[in-house]
Amino acid sequence: MPRELITVQVGQCGNQIGCRFWDLALREHAAYNNRGFYDEALSSFFRNVDTRVEPSRSLSVGDGRSPIRCLKARSVIVDMECGVIQEMLRGPIGEVLDTRHMVSDVSGAGNNWAHGHEVYGKQYGGAILESLRHAAEECDSLQGFLLLQSLGGGTGSGVGSYIMEMLADEFSSTYRLASSVFPSEDDDVVTSPYNAMLSLARLVEHADIALPLENQALIDIANRSGVEESGAHPHHHPSSGLPSSSSSASASSSSSNAVAVGASRGSTRKPKPFDSMNSIVASMLLHLTSGMRFPGSLNVDLSDLAMNMAPFPRLHFLVSGFAPLPLAAANSAAANSAAIDKMRLADTSKSIDQLFNAAFSKEHQLIKADPRRGTYLSCGIVVRGSGATISDVNRNVAKIRPTLRTAHWAEAGGFKLGLCSRPPLGHPNAILSLANNSAVSNTFQAIRERFDKLYKRRVYTHHYEQYMDLSLFGEAVEAVTDVAQRYREIDNQMLEPNPIATYKRRPMGLTFL
Repeated sequence: MPRELITVQVGQCGNQIGCRFWDLALREHAAYNNRGFYDEALSSFFRNVDTRVEPSRSLSVGDGRSPIRCLKARSVIVDMECGVIQEMLRGPIGEVLDTRHMVSDVSGAGNNWAHGHEVYGKQYGGAILESLRHAAEECDSLQGFLLLQSLGGGTGSGVGSYIMEMLADEFSSTYRLASSVFPSEDDDVVTSPYNAMLSLARLVEHADIALPLENQALIDIANRSGVEESGAHPHHHPSSGLPSSSSSASASSSSSNAVAVGASRGSTRKPKPFDSMNSIVASMLLHLTSGMRFPGSLNVDLSDLAMNMAPFPRLHFLVSGFAPLPLAAANSAAANSAAIDKMRLADTSKSIDQLFNAAFSKEHQLIKADPRRGTYLSCGIVVRGSGATISDVNRNVAKIRPTLRTAHWAEAGGFKLGLCSRPPLGHPNAILSLANNSAVSNTFQAIRERFDKLYKRRVYTHHYEQYMDLSLFGEAVEAVTDVAQRYREIDNQMLEPNPIATYKRRPMGLTFL
């Protein structure tokens, strides 16, 4: 049974990440689908559309041997500045995007959460909801929505918050996953602390799983991967930085042209500084969803994550880290199969044990935090590649568990394990670690401190007061502070001599392997 995931790309940052996500997804599926069939793996992200008839119609998976006609991404694209969407449509993956599920305006939200949420959210809420419903109706077994956004700007934060609230109201039984880029301390949007605080409060209330990402962490990882980032922030660039899908055509000489859609429109443009940052996020998301798309002896999907990784309703923030780091060359538009094979051979020297250690290290986390210094409420590990076995995974879990501080309910079996046989392009094996960890409270505290610096003097609040009641600031601070305090409470009590006796809050409904 296909298990579909609908992405909701909001704002400039969300759409830039979305572009890299779709490009890498196409190339990954082209590498493993060399016969050009529309199978269950492809159906998780793409529809197969027959454009020979009018109106065009979606084709079912059937026995997985139907030829690919025209792939369309299962996505809803929203931006209040039309330039980014127009650039996407002109780019190499423009044919994959469904124009029926695009909502845009002209002027943008002006880096103002209130403008995006209270004006554009209400103005375009009906059109966005109709696109979401239409995309959902085209799924056989919809598993969830993936929201791609930045918390620092106006559209991604404001309209993104409105959409998350809408999903909670209209699709309450469907999982809601958010991948959100947090602004860094030196962010050039002066009001980003306001936007981030208001958005973060909505993630606390309405998301099932939230994957925080920090600009500075992405910059550091990109630099270590061999690409100079020049201090770039992915949501501040004027163009979408579209990748080329041309390399997907070279995955197999017998691939259908439909698998490598966009190949004929491939661009030879010079990669832009933030491409590698967006590729890091896209690679993590592809790794996270690999169990939905490819076979494996122990696959993990969104329902597994939501059930096992969030022991309390509001404590659902997962710190992600993975190894090896994405290779800049493997993710670039100019990559070809020969170069990927060469890098894959060079990477075989890294053993599964080394990858485990790296995935849990501070340098490989996608936020500026060290989970080893915090308390693990739960932990997920997704391993990709045929070179890893369940015995390898269990051996490394047994070795690494004593080095981690875990909550008492997670000590016996609090590791959710996934094993997918298909590795990411450019590597023979890869490991993604997901940590519901008290270290994320430091990220919340940093947002609170930057917010307080502005709000204590009430600077720029008049721009927000035009569209909303300023009491929303206080409500947001209360929600975010409460979550941070609950994370710290668990951490502090686990440091006490007898944490089981002193900690009274117990999770309910957990099922661990």
